[in-house]
Amino acid sequence: MAIPARGVVAATALGVYDAWEEHASVMIFTAGPRTSDLAALRAGDALDLLGPLGNGFVLNELPKSVGIVAGGVGLASVLLAAKRSVSGGAQTTLYYGARSAGALIDVERFEENGCTVVLATDDGSLGHHGFVTDLLRNAAMDLLLACGPTPMLRAVCALALEREIPAQLSLEENFACGVGACWGCVVPIDRRSAQAPHFPPPVPQEPRPFAHARVCKEGPVFWARDLRW
Repeated sequence: MAIPARGVVAATALGVYDAWEEHASVMIFTAGPRTSDLAALRAGDALDLLGPLGNGFVLNELPKSVGIVAGGVGLASVLLAAKRSVSGGAQTTLYYGARSAGALIDVERFEENGCTVVLATDDGSLGHHGFVTDLLRNAAMDLLLACGPTPMLRAVCALALEREIPAQLSLEENFACGVGACWGCVVPIDRRSAQAPHFPPPVPQEPRPFAHARVCKEGPVFWARDLRW
């Protein structure tokens, strides 16, 4: 919940874009009244924040090479993961796609932090002409991280499973409560997954092979192998 000091109330879910010392930053794309309220904030306005919520990328043990796929606003969720990957000694490549060159932002920040950056645009105005997932077909990597629109994540998931590359996907979803109470942002995952919520059934019954996990609580990051889209 974000509450500007001048009395306007705006509620939204935000991910931390960057963090250093006692500071953190968020990336805001204005798309409606709530994000417009946040974008209108000025120095000195007050915010009430609840967090951290959900989970992030698991990067405790890094392989030799990490590929990071970002589509559009999905870039906002991968900078910290990229910095952690580079600092851990992994060769890190960002595959970043958007509709046009003008929608590709902060590329230099990833380069400054040690990432190789490969770009794609739908209209061909910069980099590869086509989907960013096209770039993954022949790319070598030991771990794949991704955040972006759901169609892109589905394509990344299918490609990762086909090529047997471990992949973690940060899902995008509309949140109602943001704390797991309303069950409005569920996604089916393998019932055997460590992230699957476990509740005793009300009556004895044959368990389904999948469970519904909440993107805001058990997620937003899931292993591709566990998703049952």
